[in-house]
Amino acid sequence: MLALRLPAEIEARLDNLAKETGRTKTYYATQAILKYLEDLEDIYHAEKVIEELRSGKQKTTPANEVYKELGL
Repeated sequence: MLALRLPAEIEARLDNLAKETGRTKTYYATQAILKYLEDLEDIYHAEKVIEELRSGKQKTTPANEVYKELGL
């Protein structure tokens, strides 16, 4: 369970959208959180991979070697 206090302007916009579309405010809040959460997870993962590459913990293979290995 999560309770949020939103600024009045955002609450009004959310309420208006919900009324106009027949969906609940909870639906839109959940969708917004999911989208933002996915973006944050992607950023975190990318930063982690970059750090591993910089530190040498993860190795890269040049594309021409991959193509050759795959017979392309």
